[in-house]
Amino acid sequence: MGNPKKFSFTLKNDISELKNLCRQLESVGDALGLPRRFVFEINLALDELFTNIISYGFNDRSEHAIQVSIAADDGMLTITVEDDGIPFNPIERAKPRLPATIEDCTIGGLGIYLIKNLMDDVWYRRSRDKNVLTLKKKIETI
Repeated sequence: MGNPKKFSFTLKNDISELKNLCRQLESVGDALGLPRRFVFEINLALDELFTNIISYGFNDRSEHAIQVSIAADDGMLTITVEDDGIPFNPIERAKPRLPATIEDCTIGGLGIYLIKNLMDDVWYRRSRDKNVLTLKKKIETI
């Protein structure tokens, strides 16, 4: 096993933090020498996840911390996202009915489906009153 490279940052539950999320992911991508397309896919998944957390995860208007940890080891990127929001396991969400045409599209419901399709592995656990979602993606070198 190689020497894992680890990164960690905290975001507030505010939509304005999406810019910070993108900057942090670009910084991690640069530090690891990841292809732009790979970083884009990670950003797309985390953008969707973060937006869902701040949109649906809290019953109050208080500031909450969303912790993001990233580790790269043996060709695998592992991302862990923790929040102290309402217990919610996105893995248990039913697969959405995909629209046959663009006219049939409705807003919402595809974010978790998108995350599952962009990642190689996704799992959830509730630990110490926190939602902990772990995403894994094999690091592409091209």
